Amino acid sequence: MCPSKTKEKFTKFVILLSLNPGRSLDEALIRRHVGYLRELDQAGQLVMCGPFTDYKGGMIIVEADSLEEARRIAERDPFVHSGAENYELRTWAISCEANNHLGMG
Repeated sequence: MCPSKTKEKFTKFVILLSLNPGRSLDEALIRRHVGYLRELDQAGQLVMCGPFTDYKGGMIIVEADSLEEARRIAERDPFVHSGAENYELRTWAISCEANNHLGMG
């Protein structure tokens, strides 16, 4: 998924969620998490998200102006805020035709 030429922002932030040992996700918490994802989507910050099928956790890819903003987004997620899940945050440089594969194409 390459950004369009009119919106050339080739850095995204990846939030990797992992279930904490001994914790579980109940329906109410999952619904709060989904509500939060909807808020991010409405704000234009959610790129894509979903659970892993082979691991207890998931991934959220967001638009943010800085690593600090992405960290705030991750820490406001009800899964993280409740302590049910922890997260790793990665800065992702997108390689695609629109940016000549990071200038190396």
